[in-house]
Amino acid sequence: MVSLLSYVLYMGLYFLLLVLFIDWMRKSVWSSLVFWVLSLLSIPFMYLLGEVEGWFRWSKTFSVVLPLIILGFARISRFKGKEGKFWSFFDRKLILFFTYAVLTINILEATLKGFSLGNTANAIAGISLIITTPLPVLYWTIEKKNRGDLLAFTTIMWNVLYTTWNAAFIFSESPSFVAGSLCILMAALIYPIIKRKPELWGTARIYTLGLHLLLRGCFPGLFLKFMDASSWHNPTVIRWLGIVNAVIGVAYAVWYVIAMVNKKYQAKLVEKYDTANQYKKV
Repeated sequence: MVSLLSYVLYMGLYFLLLVLFIDWMRKSVWSSLVFWVLSLLSIPFMYLLGEVEGWFRWSKTFSVVLPLIILGFARISRFKGKEGKFWSFFDRKLILFFTYAVLTINILEATLKGFSLGNTANAIAGISLIITTPLPVLYWTIEKKNRGDLLAFTTIMWNVLYTTWNAAFIFSESPSFVAGSLCILMAALIYPIIKRKPELWGTARIYTLGLHLLLRGCFPGLFLKFMDASSWHNPTVIRWLGIVNAVIGVAYAVWYVIAMVNKKYQAKLVEKYDTANQYKKV
């Protein structure tokens, strides 16, 4: 049994590691690309250990690591101003549509898994998230300046709903790993607040999730030894958290649809986040 003090200590250290990892990934586009390319070498290791099992685990791993590699090329192409056919392929709107699709597919995977687990209310919140995910290219871009960051202009409410929805899903799907998963969710939520740049949520989320999947796959006993949260499992809490998420999700989806048909609201977003003309090709 892990003590309360141990949870606080190890979760705090892991959270700090994740925040520093996000910063490293943002600061060095070349190191980020090399790291994720080399991460592919860990896949046979994961297979031999047997930690990554079933369609959900493998699809989750590949649907995070491979897009991170593509994002690495796209960041270098735009931020470093690379020329040539190879690099120009990554400097186009198609990459933004691809990134949007990856996020949507990841939510859909967990939503379908949630339905299969009987967590119907929380799965409804997942559908709400899919409906309200900002569309490319107006609400997505990779900066040409600063650090070549991937920016996704979600709302704070969307970020919070994603966090509570995903937490409820993990509680029902992998209760033993809830503590570690909460760390990556909170790192993705809090990092953009620390940097006063809420549009960094997508960047923070994809890097922390990628690292977490690698650690779980390569060191299967790590989280169970230091942050085993199996004793936290409570079906009543899971059910009510799912219900709350569903209510908030449906309400938010209604607001979002109304906002999207409001021309004044659209004009305000276009003025603030005008990215439509930054890419030469589709």
